[in-house]
Amino acid sequence: MTGRASSAQPTDQPSILRVAVIGAGPCGSALATFLARQGAEVTLFDDGRRPELLVGESLVPAVIPILKRLGIEEETAMLGVLKPGVSFVWSPTDRFSFTFARFAPAVPPYAYNIPRPRFDDALLAKAVAAGAHQVVARARLEPAARGGAELALAPETLAAAPTLGGRQPDLIVDATGRARLAARVLRIPARVGPRNDVAHFAHFEGCRWDDAPGQVIIARLQAGWSWCIPLKDRLSVGIVVGREDAARLGRIPAGRLERAIAVDAWLSAIAGGGRRVTSVATYSNYQLISQRGYGPGWVMVGDAFGFVDPMLSPGVFLALRSAELVAEALNPVLRRGTTPSPAELASALRSYTAVQSAMLAAWSDLVAYLYDGRMLALLRAGRGWMDGGSTFLKSAAQRHIERHIALQASGVRTTSRYSRGLLRMLGRRGLRGIEPAELAIR
Repeated sequence: MTGRASSAQPTDQPSILRVAVIGAGPCGSALATFLARQGAEVTLFDDGRRPELLVGESLVPAVIPILKRLGIEEETAMLGVLKPGVSFVWSPTDRFSFTFARFAPAVPPYAYNIPRPRFDDALLAKAVAAGAHQVVARARLEPAARGGAELALAPETLAAAPTLGGRQPDLIVDATGRARLAARVLRIPARVGPRNDVAHFAHFEGCRWDDAPGQVIIARLQAGWSWCIPLKDRLSVGIVVGREDAARLGRIPAGRLERAIAVDAWLSAIAGGGRRVTSVATYSNYQLISQRGYGPGWVMVGDAFGFVDPMLSPGVFLALRSAELVAEALNPVLRRGTTPSPAELASALRSYTAVQSAMLAAWSDLVAYLYDGRMLALLRAGRGWMDGGSTFLKSAAQRHIERHIALQASGVRTTSRYSRGLLRMLGRRGLRGIEPAELAIR
């Protein structure tokens, strides 16, 4: 490997911020790209593992501007499938379909469905091209013994990165996803959500697809819910169910997914005649937010900081946006050209953690509206209201409501105080006699 020298800089030269990013998933690679472009000396630790399947195959429209800023939208379009919108199938008579173009220009008019391992590899290549030093090694962290920092690279990890020259980095970034390496070392607890679900999913070929190409479908099951995400020549089919319901479906993941498809008429019509072409991946614990996401000389990003339920597909957006926020927070430090202390770095990153926490909380609230039935009850009430006779004022009010729901669910304004307040008010007063419990996900 080659790269900028990591030895001490001459006194007449500005200091370079030396950053170790642990984890080369979307968040780690995106942050490495942004920081390298801003002049940081970035070492990106990549454990080299690439699972066959990764959750997070469907993106939300708010990710499009970030892909453009990373310079990776063209590759994403080549790898993936254009996603025009989302359909919610809640019962034989409750189906609500939305296209993003309907809410443009407030919302980007499209997103993508992507094969995650290839998308992740493309982001990693972008980071290396930007000047990040890739180190293929499984990094280990330990509590720092001195220097004011809380975390340090373990000796064997430091030795695996020649560009660090045997010196600890100024900043350690935990981008290890659900492994949450920093939290484990520092024993930082997390707030866990109320559900105890497990997801099983796989890719299928030869499925029946009558919907628009790329349209994602979320459907309520007798217990839990399912997704269908069209990819190139394949369909990602998954179920999310409580652990007890999962056990009733079968003993092993493949049997559970097969049984769930067979017993649900709608899912069986799509995937029942298909052929599974991958193993069945399993994920669990979909709601977790770290109680502390930064400290002297370190910060958590992406899923390492927190993750929410995948129903509205916010995961990759939250990861990439957290990378942007950290890069923005560090930009003044990089421009200053002097090496900051661990405490100064922590001070600079405080605003990032506040924003990221607010985004995770807002997405969790929005997903809760789907689980407890309020969102679908509101949509059913709105449809009934319009069926009773349309007027200019009713149409304008309905468009206003749907626009603010779209602004939240697309990721464009998920944290908007007005949009969230409007949804809360409608969830209390706008259901027009419809009982949300009837539309809740068990």
